[in-house]
Formats: sequence, structure tokens, C-alpha cells
Amino acid sequence: MQDQLIALLLAHQPADATEAGHLQKTLSFVTHTANCCSRQTLAGHVTASAWILSPDGQAVLLTHHKKLDRWLQLGGHMDDEDISVQAAAAREAREESGIQDLQLLQAALFDVDAHAIHARPNEPGHYHYDLRFLFQAHDLNFCVSDESHDLAWVPLATLANDSNNKSISRMAKKVFKI
Repeated sequence: MQDQLIALLLAHQPADATEAGHLQKTLSFVTHTANCCSRQTLAGHVTASAWILSPDGQAVLLTHHKKLDRWLQLGGHMDDEDISVQAAAAREAREESGIQDLQLLQAALFDVDAHAIHARPNEPGHYHYDLRFLFQAHDLNFCVSDESHDLAWVPLATLANDSNNKSISRMAKKVFKI
């Protein structure tokens, strides 16, 4: 898995200087950390996310995450049985949305983000090195899982101008360039 991740990261073209910084941090972490995908790696670990477009490509599905109390793309931790980071992103998206029919639009990375996760009572502070992939749903139906307060289809045009979440805004702007 580590070799696959390094190849994906080396092939990725960041959208801006901020993402370039995330890419370099993530590449360094993955290159120097044997168990980079394991939650047991206390410094941090690779996570997998899905940026899910609506059938018409005009909106993206976001989750109001329970633990983080923020609107985010769907995704999460990798499991030992995941055969690829893309498969992990798809599994997380299906688990969190109930949407079974998702199409991976490109096997290449869509976005990279490295961010701190604050300590909680049962877990120390650490980093998530989030690898994000572009998907499209075939219909608008979803189910809210127990990991979310809510899910919503949000217009990309609204997100592209969101100065409160630069990571989400960056991904929305990327879709307009595709």
C-alpha cells in the first residue's frame, strides 16, 4: 500500500501553494512511516475521502460530522481489508451515505489535505493525511449514518466562495476546472 500511496502523491498536481504544502507533508509522512495507514500510528495516519458530485455535477454531498461538528466531505480511516485507498474512500462514502452506486471518476488523487485532529478523551491529538478522490452519484437519495448529524447536497457555486472552509472551497473550485 505504501508504494501505491507514494506513486499517487508523486503524480498529483496541487491546485495552489496551500495544497502543495499539504502534499509535501503527506509525501514525507508516507515515505518515512511504515504503518502510515494504521490508526495505531499515534503521530497520524492516512485517511481516504470521497468528493461526491450529484448526478448533474452541480452539487456535492457533505456530512455534518458528529465528532468534529463541521460540514465535510465523506471519508475516514482505512481498514486492513481495503485493497486500495480509492476502495477505502468508496467504502467510507457508502457507509456514511447509504449510496451504493457511486462511480469513481478518476483513479488519480483529486485533492490532498493534512490537518491536525485535536485530542479527545480516548485519543491523543494527531494528524490526518487525507487523500481525496472524485466520485459521482447516480441519484440524489442518501441515508444519514450514525456518524453524522445530517447530510446535504450543497451547490458547488456556494462552496467555491466559502472563505470559512478553504479546503472545501478548493475542491469546489477544482470541479469547475475539470
